[in-house]
Amino acid sequence: MEFGKVASKEVKSINFLLPKDGLQNQKVLNEKSTGKADVYVGCAKWGLPEWVGFLYPPKTKAANFLIEYAKHFNSIELNAAYYKIPTVETVRKWQKQAADNAKDGFLFCPKFPETISHYKRLKGVERATDEFLTSVFEFGAHLGPCFLQMSDSFGPNSFSALEDFLKSLPKDLNVFTELRNEEWFSEPSYRKDVFEMFTALNKGAVITDVAGRRDVLHMEVTVPEVFIRFIGNGVDFREADFARIDLWAERIKEWQDNGLKKTYFFLHQHDERESVRLAAHAIKSFNKTLGSQIPEIQIQPSLFI
Repeated sequence: MEFGKVASKEVKSINFLLPKDGLQNQKVLNEKSTGKADVYVGCAKWGLPEWVGFLYPPKTKAANFLIEYAKHFNSIELNAAYYKIPTVETVRKWQKQAADNAKDGFLFCPKFPETISHYKRLKGVERATDEFLTSVFEFGAHLGPCFLQMSDSFGPNSFSALEDFLKSLPKDLNVFTELRNEEWFSEPSYRKDVFEMFTALNKGAVITDVAGRRDVLHMEVTVPEVFIRFIGNGVDFREADFARIDLWAERIKEWQDNGLKKTYFFLHQHDERESVRLAAHAIKSFNKTLGSQIPEIQIQPSLFI
């Protein structure tokens, strides 16, 4: 993942403390709760040969990668759907592989195709959207939120296109949108309008924690669920990334105590082995701080260095 990447020498100069809560939080998280939020932790893909002998058993075949992935994680940020809409038959196969092998309930969080978000910029996309939804609805009870990522060039002048597209979706479809254009965050009126719109439509806002773009760490909770994309800084900063995750555990605990219902936490890393290590730490941290009971990730001991 190249978005927000900085040179290693710059990492130490960045303030990784989490900002204060956004304005929407008081409207959305306004009830005291002693319950526990559902917590889902995962990565962006399962088809990684470098995980064989590391996370997956030695000699695992590519056809069985999802089977092994589901034994360790309870969710996936399904980036594959961004490049190509999976067929109904493919989704049914994936759903069965995960359902048969997950230790607990497993969720697929498919990314809207780039044809919809980037090429056509949400206009004239009815056919592609119908095709995408027809496929992902086959996940059934294993369908988590759908993830709409807009390009860096998609700014506030396209507010109406975003609003119209979200209104066109099924009202009960759980959707989180990631905005990347800097104007959404630098101009207070744009920021206020878009996050209020998300709340009014009962749609979520992706929160992205990445070194080079601290503005997308907006901390606006627009529905009583959060979708967090955490990007690590590499093996040389492993302990610092662990500390960042611990800060997230503390903040999510605050939100949980005020009515947060679900957390989706996805790990990204340029070194995909390191993303597994970050995920393993996140699960331990969340279990300890949030009281969740996610089975811990088991990495092949001989390679866990």
